[in-house]
Amino acid sequence: QVQLVESGGGLVQAGGSLRLACAASGRTVSSYVMGWFRQAPGKEREIVSAIWWSGSATYYTDSVKGRFTISRDNAKNTGYLQMNNLKPEDTAVYYCAAGGKWVGRTQRDYDYWGQGTQVTVSS
Repeated sequence: QVQLVESGGGLVQAGGSLRLACAASGRTVSSYVMGWFRQAPGKEREIVSAIWWSGSATYYTDSVKGRFTISRDNAKNTGYLQMNNLKPEDTAVYYCAAGGKWVGRTQRDYDYWGQGTQVTVSS
């Protein structure tokens, strides 16, 4: 079993930055795809970014390309999402997930989920 815990969310002004972290415990996630999803009020949960187990491949949804960077440190069993130039439309609860499919773009592609961290971007 894998437990995922996100951290790093908060309130930031438009144009600001945040770095989310996803710490895994229970077993190593070094062989899993790690993904970041977000869910805004009244909207469905959507994929933001994903990273191959080795870090050699990444995926970004169009709206965050050039602003967000996904990374992972398998030695620390931790994934990261660096978010720059944040916009009010980035406001959502952000979830990290681990799974086996590449590129997993839907929730069913992931087996393990964190509890989420709130990101609020003010204009």
